[in-house]
Amino acid sequence: MESIIECKNLTHYYGKRLIYENLSFNVPKGRILGLLGKNGTGKTTTINILSGYLKPRSGECRIFGQEIQTMDPALRRNIGLLIEGHVQYQFMSITQIEKFYSAFYPGQWRKEAYYDLMNRLKVAPGQRISRMSCGQRSQVALGLILAQNPELLVLDDFSLGLDPGYRRLFVDYLRDYARSENKTVFLTSHIIQDMERLIDDCIMMDYGKILIQQPIDELLNNVRRYTCTVPEGYELLPTKGFYHPSTLRNTLELFSFLAPQQVEEQLKAVAAPFSDLHSEKVNLEDAFIGLTGKY
Repeated sequence: MESIIECKNLTHYYGKRLIYENLSFNVPKGRILGLLGKNGTGKTTTINILSGYLKPRSGECRIFGQEIQTMDPALRRNIGLLIEGHVQYQFMSITQIEKFYSAFYPGQWRKEAYYDLMNRLKVAPGQRISRMSCGQRSQVALGLILAQNPELLVLDDFSLGLDPGYRRLFVDYLRDYARSENKTVFLTSHIIQDMERLIDDCIMMDYGKILIQQPIDELLNNVRRYTCTVPEGYELLPTKGFYHPSTLRNTLELFSFLAPQQVEEQLKAVAAPFSDLHSEKVNLEDAFIGLTGKY
């Protein structure tokens, strides 16, 4: 499968602080990939590297087969970028800003994609951006990106400021648009419930590394939360295949990709004093917290 994004052995520091080392991943054409990670794990750093705003200390980032730092400007037009804290010309109206941006993309601009989203959001054509909420302004930015008709969309915290109803509307709109047009999307969001409805593939970042990279269906089919009864005060030592075991009163909780029989065998192998082992499938938010830790 053709890869739109290819990142190999990315290493970056801020001063002496290591963000990550030898980070590698690919994003295939036509897939929607969500990047998840706690604050400080390098999500925005990765977005800035993909956009060409930041040069990593070492490693390479290739998009459409070209190194992003030296990419042909004509090819760069095929990347639609939304960064956190986006800036717009707030003195313009909905109509004025669409006409302004269209001049930069002759031959590929699709204003109907922009106005379709504005209509769904019930934004009047003459409304000035300065009088909009933060959430509405973010959707104006996204509408302009859709009108740009890029092959790749890179979206950092794409649902910033939106209330639940408008978040659901936009998530469904973006998913249907990307799939019908065979677009590739790389995005982050702090609202993991949105990601679960939208993405095909998931990367979970831990501090300094990729913890998990899997199709979302595969991840949610395989990861489980396990609970069992243990003596009060018992603490399970780090055990292979178990993620972040914790004990509250006399209940031990852990997350694992192992099957129930394998988990039971592992607990017996470390002589854990357990009983009443239970397993359950989880949603993406619970999987994220379970696999990366609560704190």
